[in-house]
Amino acid sequence: MKITIITVGKIKEKYLKDAIAEYSKRLSRYCKLEILEVADEKTPDGASEIVEENIREKEGERTLKLIKEDAYVITLEISGKMLTSEELADRIETLGIQGKSHLVFVIGGSIGLGREVLRRSDYALSFSKMTFPHQLMRVILLEQIYRSYRIINGEPYHK
Repeated sequence: MKITIITVGKIKEKYLKDAIAEYSKRLSRYCKLEILEVADEKTPDGASEIVEENIREKEGERTLKLIKEDAYVITLEISGKMLTSEELADRIETLGIQGKSHLVFVIGGSIGLGREVLRRSDYALSFSKMTFPHQLMRVILLEQIYRSYRIINGEPYHK
């Protein structure tokens, strides 16, 4: 299976880059992983809803250009469905059995995802009702995908 993670913005902190590199290396045993970054827009302090919507749409256009037609798209959204690690593993395994060979996870920028990206989404996934920095979310997502593959393969993992 091919897994693509599309994120808005770059990672600046070395400790996050190191964690991403570690989970990417671990995942290479289980799937073909690619991480694609699209440029983020600067959001002015006190931006109006219209300005924020325009920013989300610009970031969304860049994101949509990277999504292949046959990809199954999972967007990370606060309002999405919360799953246990076992349920996420089951979902990934089931999608593979159904012939979905390319999963795309989308992590939006600091003000969320644009309407068109949400429309393209096949599944809205939430990790929490809390908000996380999108840079940290990349590490959390990679860890959970890695954990999913450990579960799928009946290998030990920490509960």
